[in-house]
Amino acid sequence: MTFSRWIRFWPRLAFIGGILVVLAGALFWTLIPDPDYRLKELLSFGRYHRYDAEINQAARRYGVPPDLIRAVIWRESRFHPDLMGTHGERGLMQITEAAAADWTRAEKIETFVPTDLFDPKVNIEAGTWYLRQALAYWADRDDSIPFALAEYNAGRSRVSRWVGAVDPANPTTAEDLVATMDFPATRRYLSAIIARYEYYRLRNAERATRPDL
Repeated sequence: MTFSRWIRFWPRLAFIGGILVVLAGALFWTLIPDPDYRLKELLSFGRYHRYDAEINQAARRYGVPPDLIRAVIWRESRFHPDLMGTHGERGLMQITEAAAADWTRAEKIETFVPTDLFDPKVNIEAGTWYLRQALAYWADRDDSIPFALAEYNAGRSRVSRWVGAVDPANPTTAEDLVATMDFPATRRYLSAIIARYEYYRLRNAERATRPDL
């Protein structure tokens, strides 16, 4: 092919090449789990993994799965440590002053002030401690995680009311709990966190063989 013919043919080659790149990119995103999350994770420029060390430390200290802590943080704040909720919740795990007060009493922390909750390490420790208490309280259920998450979102008294609405002759299951909830927002909250928790667990299990995940 002469140079002049190559010049005339080049735009067509560039167009075809562009289409192939787009198709390859689309195929890549369809092959990975939850491509929407993966894209947001990439665009966060490391924010989604910035607090992994603090999460793992709190997980070891309180015996809570790190992927569950991570899923709660994702749902509560999308990993923004300076987030302030509409009811005064603060930080990564959106801790209230009342929950923080329970944590400081239990851990005998004397120098705490509410603004400390914007410190990622403090916030994750307080939130993980609170989650651990809820998991322990509902440990006799078929799956304590949905009960604990419902308590984290809506409070223990509401979860107890939902549990009480079920036939007392039969143990309340996680499925029963969801069915009796009269807070649609809490139902969505549970669904989102549990799905993300399973996503994290699956991805961690597959990373050994597929590092691109």
